[in-house]
Amino acid sequence: MADTGDINVGSIIRFNNELVVITEWQHRTPGNLRAFYQAKMRNLLNGKQTENRFRSGEGVDVVRVDFKQMQYIYQEGEFAVCMDKETFEQVYVPVKLFGDSFQFLKEEMEVKISFEGDTVILAEAPTFVVCEITYAEPGIKGDTATNTLKPATLDSGATVSVPLFCNEGDLVKVDTRTATYVERVKK
Repeated sequence: MADTGDINVGSIIRFNNELVVITEWQHRTPGNLRAFYQAKMRNLLNGKQTENRFRSGEGVDVVRVDFKQMQYIYQEGEFAVCMDKETFEQVYVPVKLFGDSFQFLKEEMEVKISFEGDTVILAEAPTFVVCEITYAEPGIKGDTATNTLKPATLDSGATVSVPLFCNEGDLVKVDTRTATYVERVKK
């Protein structure tokens, strides 16, 4: 059993018999009161946000989580089928665990899957992906002076705002966490 001093942002703990991930963790020492930790947590099953105060030194049940790099193969209904590249074992991962970043996944892409025992509890797409623009309004020469954006459809089916100078066929780097354009990539 760990105590509150061992917890950081990103730690997964068992709180009220449910798995939660710590999203904010602050140590506070008010003037005439005892020190405590203020935590914001997100439930891994239903995504609800909760807050709680932990006494300094209080025991906390930290969950042992195994991370595996797996290969995304295809989508089957509400599940993404991922394969372990070493054992070739296929795992069905609920699409909702990927969140909004699922729209950027393409076949054979590497994803990070977290397990507690044999149960999948977290799934992460790569932080940055390179996609080809399949549809965008044509750009006009000299449209680089302003920071104006236009919508563009990518080969994964997602729509992202890109600068005016990006055209169909261009490769762009996209941040999957925020679904935003990062830069144009040379072929």
